[in-house]
Amino acid sequence: MKPDVKIITQISPDQSVICILGNNTIPVNLSLSKSEMEYARKKLSEKEEYVFINSYFKCTYLVRIKDDLPEFRQKEELRKTAFSLRKLIKSNCHNELVITSHKAFKGAIESFTEGLILSFYSFEKYKTNEEKNDNKHYPEKLFLNGVINDADLKWLVETTDAVYLTRDMINDPPNHLNASALAKEITRMGKIAGFSVDVLNKGKIEALKMGGLLAVNRGSVDPPVFCIMEWNPANKANSKPIVLVGKGVIYDTGGLNIKTGDFMAYMKTDMAGAATVAGVIYSAAKTSVPLHIIGLVPVTDNRPGGNAYTQGDVLTMHNKTTVEVCNTDAEGRLILADAISYAGNYNPELIIDIATLTGSAAMTFGNKAIAIMGNAERKYFSLLEECGMDVFERVAELPFWDEYGELLKSDIADIKNVGGREAGAITAGKFLESFTEFPMIHLDIAGTGTLKKDDFYRSKEGPGSGLRLLATFLKKLSTQYQDKNR
Repeated sequence: MKPDVKIITQISPDQSVICILGNNTIPVNLSLSKSEMEYARKKLSEKEEYVFINSYFKCTYLVRIKDDLPEFRQKEELRKTAFSLRKLIKSNCHNELVITSHKAFKGAIESFTEGLILSFYSFEKYKTNEEKNDNKHYPEKLFLNGVINDADLKWLVETTDAVYLTRDMINDPPNHLNASALAKEITRMGKIAGFSVDVLNKGKIEALKMGGLLAVNRGSVDPPVFCIMEWNPANKANSKPIVLVGKGVIYDTGGLNIKTGDFMAYMKTDMAGAATVAGVIYSAAKTSVPLHIIGLVPVTDNRPGGNAYTQGDVLTMHNKTTVEVCNTDAEGRLILADAISYAGNYNPELIIDIATLTGSAAMTFGNKAIAIMGNAERKYFSLLEECGMDVFERVAELPFWDEYGELLKSDIADIKNVGGREAGAITAGKFLESFTEFPMIHLDIAGTGTLKKDDFYRSKEGPGSGLRLLATFLKKLSTQYQDKNR
């Protein structure tokens, strides 16, 4: 259960408080006794990450900002400290908690609160025992006191809501969340946030001749869907839409090139890109981002049953390109390719796809960075890099030279769906590039979107990687357009 968050202007002496300190001075409005003050100063001088004071009738948590870091790193350290504090906060069973600051930089309260809320997340939908409501001991209310306005609060609340919704979708197992169920959830989100959702069934997908999506679906008993989301506000600042494309492989067995060992263990998260796109558009709509945004999500699972597609098949894609299938476990790029070519119908300014696509990206960057590549203008890459630092969903660019595309040449078709073991993340991106003539950026979240253990507030329970990055990117991009149009 996500806490309710509100702004307050005053702190009463009996309220439990988290105070973020810009230096080692402690404000008098925390109402600490002389001995408590002395204890706190001593601990702060020892450069403790945080100091906890139990006054019996209230609790005080003092959080020290690491002043030897750039501001974007200070923000991240506050989010991580919030994660470190979550168990202590939970053990104290606060019904409500105040978060304030003293001589801290603007945004410190929001960064800490964001880390705390994301650390509270727990997926308990299918728990039936006493652990079901294990997070009920977290505060139901968070009161923010400091330099924060209503717009900042709304952004914080709605983006963390979007992360929760995205994590819920990623965590839901495929026997409950198949393709049609995911489409229903996205439709529900659209009704809540105010964006339109059109769900194309298998018949319409066949009429559009989306050969990649249909091929991957052939081994499944569940039909595919193709979800089209649109946020088109009256005050949009862009003349051409930004199109987001998310990989929606509900579960990936590898198909006939079946995954071995434990490589299948986390494959319910292979639709993280699709969930993230839905979450980003939800966030944009709820916060009224003045941009025209389209979201495209092709959805199916990849199984070896029925008339499953095979190594050696030749597929005809939505844009009539023929593809030789060299590995049925390279299915994500096939369904994305159909969606990316379909995106051309909107004459987009920019296409950004996001996907748990290649083990190569995970091996290259681990869980520390999102692999990014593409052919769009440098201004978009620069803004994504800036936003990645700000929310600490960092991007690391890979080269995108034409020579990598040559590794995809086929003897019997226009292109192969894999280019060999070398440069696997890049050739996957080059494969996608061949399905559009519009500027595109490819984000591979294979390393950051599926975690085997918590990475601080980035929960192993579907971290929702890329959502905060793209939401912030769209927000800042809209501001740039508005400034330019003034």
